[in-house]
Amino acid sequence: MSVRVKRSNLHIVGVYLQVHPKMRAGLKTRPYRLLRRSAPRKDNVQGVILSREFIQEGYQMARADGRANDEMRPIKIILGYQDYPEGSALIEIGNTRVICAVSVEERVPPFLKGQGTGWVTAEYAMLPRATHTRTPRNPDRQQGRSQEIQRLIGRSLRSAVDMDALGERTFAVDCDVLQADGGTRTASITGAYVALFVAIARLRKQGIYKVMPVKCAVAATSVGVVDRVKLLDLCYDEDFRAGVDFNVVMTDKGEFVELQGTAEGKPFSKDTIDALISLADKGIKQLFEEQKKALETLR
Repeated sequence: MSVRVKRSNLHIVGVYLQVHPKMRAGLKTRPYRLLRRSAPRKDNVQGVILSREFIQEGYQMARADGRANDEMRPIKIILGYQDYPEGSALIEIGNTRVICAVSVEERVPPFLKGQGTGWVTAEYAMLPRATHTRTPRNPDRQQGRSQEIQRLIGRSLRSAVDMDALGERTFAVDCDVLQADGGTRTASITGAYVALFVAIARLRKQGIYKVMPVKCAVAATSVGVVDRVKLLDLCYDEDFRAGVDFNVVMTDKGEFVELQGTAEGKPFSKDTIDALISLADKGIKQLFEEQKKALETLR
């Protein structure tokens, strides 16, 4: 499907789409007004001129997995996926799968020694065949992307716990991507919170904590603009083609931990930011429900 804007006296009249026959049946249900239809070409591709309501109301883009524009991929969280860590979880969001494991160490970094406070840190990596082509293992040198992501995960998790109440111990979180289909960093944050909660709950059960030193839940998702359409929870193909790409991290109190937004070429407006944040808020609320559902098994 190709899109181009026709102009008259420098004003947008509508959007011209070349529509494949397989998509034509769905046009009747789309939220826009049909202005004119062109004759089919030899390849049976037909053009339509759409009114400006197409732009204002939002075209329901045909996504590869059949989702609506504001729909998350299927979410699954499995607790205790590994036996040995103090806390672990496997999170699946669509075809993206991440193992999150938490190890508790009775020490803190040198800059925190003697202060009576704890620390939460994270490491992030992808298995060599988590993607379509193999990425060689490189243990001697951290890639810049991995460093950025693990710092984001660590910041997000620290916002959810009472660091002073942790005591002088470190919660080291490992996020390993088994399979990547977009949103690996946001899936890692969402799954890592669950694994961290499990680890803290284990220490409480052992009598180390009288109350849970957890202030709130934290989760994250991606949103973006693909072919002029605002989408929630981008898969890899959508993320690759996105003109605007956001990662949004929020707490269950409705507060923001981090917003990462990038324009791939053309700048975006404040209205676009507001619309994308609203989309992210809807998806993250669903993630909180899935986290809560998974953690109910601890009771």
